[in-house]
Amino acid sequence: MSTTVPVKAQMSGAKKQTPEFVQLLDPDGKRLSDELYDPWVSDVTGDQLASLYEDLIIVRRIDTEATALQRQGELGLWPPLFGQEAAQVGSARTLRPDDFVFSSYRENAVAYCRGVKLPDLLRVWRGTASSGWDPFEVGMATPAVIIGAQTLHATGYAVGCTFDGVDSVSVAYFGDGATSEGDVNEAMVFAASFNAPVIFFCQNNQWAISEPVGLQAQRPIADRAPGFGIPSIRVDGNDVLAVMAATRSALDRARTGGGPTFIEAVTYRRGPHTTSDDPSRYVDPLVAKEWEARDPIARVEAFLRSEGVLTDELAASIQARADEVAAEFRAGCLALENPEPLSVFDNVYATEHSGLARQKSQYKAYLEGFDK
Repeated sequence: MSTTVPVKAQMSGAKKQTPEFVQLLDPDGKRLSDELYDPWVSDVTGDQLASLYEDLIIVRRIDTEATALQRQGELGLWPPLFGQEAAQVGSARTLRPDDFVFSSYRENAVAYCRGVKLPDLLRVWRGTASSGWDPFEVGMATPAVIIGAQTLHATGYAVGCTFDGVDSVSVAYFGDGATSEGDVNEAMVFAASFNAPVIFFCQNNQWAISEPVGLQAQRPIADRAPGFGIPSIRVDGNDVLAVMAATRSALDRARTGGGPTFIEAVTYRRGPHTTSDDPSRYVDPLVAKEWEARDPIARVEAFLRSEGVLTDELAASIQARADEVAAEFRAGCLALENPEPLSVFDNVYATEHSGLARQKSQYKAYLEGFDK
């Protein structure tokens, strides 16, 4: 059974009937064969897939804990990734340390895989810092809240890699809603023109806040990229193995001078847009139930158990590890210290100028007024 969307068919505009997307593990955990993408994951052993399963369990546990922290008043906001774990873990675990990620605000699983420290995931959302981490320590920029802007940054970085003569690749993560932004389209024009080694990784989670993807996409989003001269892959975003295969393929193309690739990972946002959102106002519960049956973790678990890799003992060990991470995550959040109020002026400019010094002095006087 083949579940591939051939790049050549998309590029040529051929009318040939093609399956919906690349899929190597179906929702029931059955391993499907695909002559085009199987070779990209032929080296993935049962133990390695179990390690990916552990990542999926841990990042979902982190996400659940962060949502609880927000509900308890410890975070101002949190953008859940519930349901999108496979798209993020499967792609992030294919990257090299010298590759660079430019993400939106929802890629907390990518950040975890890149080695971002647990408390650093929370600094911005707790309001104790303007930025969560040092991008150059982990090869990942801090999240872009301006929708789609990170695609321009990723493209520019990729062009820089070409100028430097290195085979590093940049990856831009964004959602389906961002594809209607000018920034994303401009980034693809620039990437195609300069043959930039960049991957445009679109997580189509079916919603742009409360607007369904069908409102702005009359065809699969992956169909847009060939119009810019960029080959695209449409992959089951809830299949961690297929996502890994698609990303490895795109990385190889970028490293060998083939230029950019667009990946549409078809997934589903099973929670709110952020913790300030109420999806029950616009989500059809029957549709949500259908996507629940396509859960990215359940299918890996079913496959690993059928292969005799995942035992009850191993599953319990992974869950215990996830609980330990969640406890560390919570403790790290509560230990974050409030910054000094005047530190808001730090690092605004490389060198402080008189205008900034005047504002700082005025704000200092304002704060001192509360002590009188």
